Amino acid sequence: MNTTSALFYIFSAVLLFAAFRVITARTPVYAALYLVLAFFSASCVWILLHAEFLAIALVLVYVGAVMVLFLFVVMMLDIDSNALRQGFWKHFPVAGLVGVIIALEMAAVLLGGFRLSEAPVADAATVQAGNTRMLGIEVYTRYLYPLQIAAVLLLVAIIAAISLTLRKRKDSRSIDPSDAVRVRKADRVRLVKMPASVDSAPAARGDQP
Repeated sequence: MNTTSALFYIFSAVLLFAAFRVITARTPVYAALYLVLAFFSASCVWILLHAEFLAIALVLVYVGAVMVLFLFVVMMLDIDSNALRQGFWKHFPVAGLVGVIIALEMAAVLLGGFRLSEAPVADAATVQAGNTRMLGIEVYTRYLYPLQIAAVLLLVAIIAAISLTLRKRKDSRSIDPSDAVRVRKADRVRLVKMPASVDSAPAARGDQP
């Protein structure tokens, strides 16, 4: 076993441990921190696979932006962990079954790409172009249709998140956007003209008795 293989197994073990702790941590803050560790471990694995662009994008986008936002939201919401853990073991069998089905589906789709004997050999022009440029060419040519489907799914998720956020609740303060658009200046501001009044100047020190 060479150094690259040893590092691959080490980072993979850390990744699996961090992913397991994400779903078993007692507090959401610890879960988010373990998710950061999982992202770093995955980026190290990608660097070993010579996918430097994906590794840097994972660190900059997810760890540097998304996870920081998650931590701020989790700390600001003050989530009750005990209420979230209620009913966990009750729904665990169904969740485990769904997880096994998802894992089998992913294995059926992805195992074909791990056959190293059938991997195409890159020519000199491809190696000189770099993996970042070749990744962009592959994404926007061969995988353009799946990319558009993913974009539509993300748009639907954004709309659903906004709809859930804007629902009327007793503990939230929200306004109707249509009322905010129809508002007029006369409805909010009223100018009142008042006569000017000037107070008499105080008496000088010498005039006081």
